[in-house]
Amino acid sequence: MALGRYQQQRKLALFAILVVAFMALLFVGSAWPEEIHETIEVVGLGLIVIGIAGRVWCTLYIGGRKAAEIVAEGPYSISRNPLYVFSSIAAGGAGAATGSIVLGLVFMIGCAVAFRVVILREEAYLRDAFGAPFDSYVARVPRFFPDISLFRDVPKITVDMALVYRTMGDGLVFFVAMPFFEAVEMLQAGGYLPVLLRLY
Repeated sequence: MALGRYQQQRKLALFAILVVAFMALLFVGSAWPEEIHETIEVVGLGLIVIGIAGRVWCTLYIGGRKAAEIVAEGPYSISRNPLYVFSSIAAGGAGAATGSIVLGLVFMIGCAVAFRVVILREEAYLRDAFGAPFDSYVARVPRFFPDISLFRDVPKITVDMALVYRTMGDGLVFFVAMPFFEAVEMLQAGGYLPVLLRLY
């Protein structure tokens, strides 16, 4: 199915970005004093948690339904792509795990930009599949940045728990950033890895 292929591209794009970024960051360090550095890392952890929780929230609504109907409740009532919004937040948290605000923003913005191509392709598929109802949804709900004032919900939803568990598992990849960057910091402090660039 075309939509499934686009979603696979989205996962591959995110994975490729993270691998390249993590390898480059072997030689990058935080320019902040230790106390601020640690605070940024804690904020990064919080962003990862928000991102993973948001991804699970989205999957509760969209899991197994995306190609079958237009989902416009819960997180999908405030953004047409909330799963990508929360993935970008989690990526920003992974970047902030370096202790750098700059890298947190680069990870977050880079992730959002990578998703844009997939979003446009998905929209073309959904427009072909649903026509006017999709156009109506597009007219009232923003593509990416959420508009909380639009929030609406339904009293009950049917949940595909297998997809929820898969989303939780996928999201745990973001937590790998924390021990990875701590190990990098130790190797840099021990002189095993050169710090070629320091960022705030």
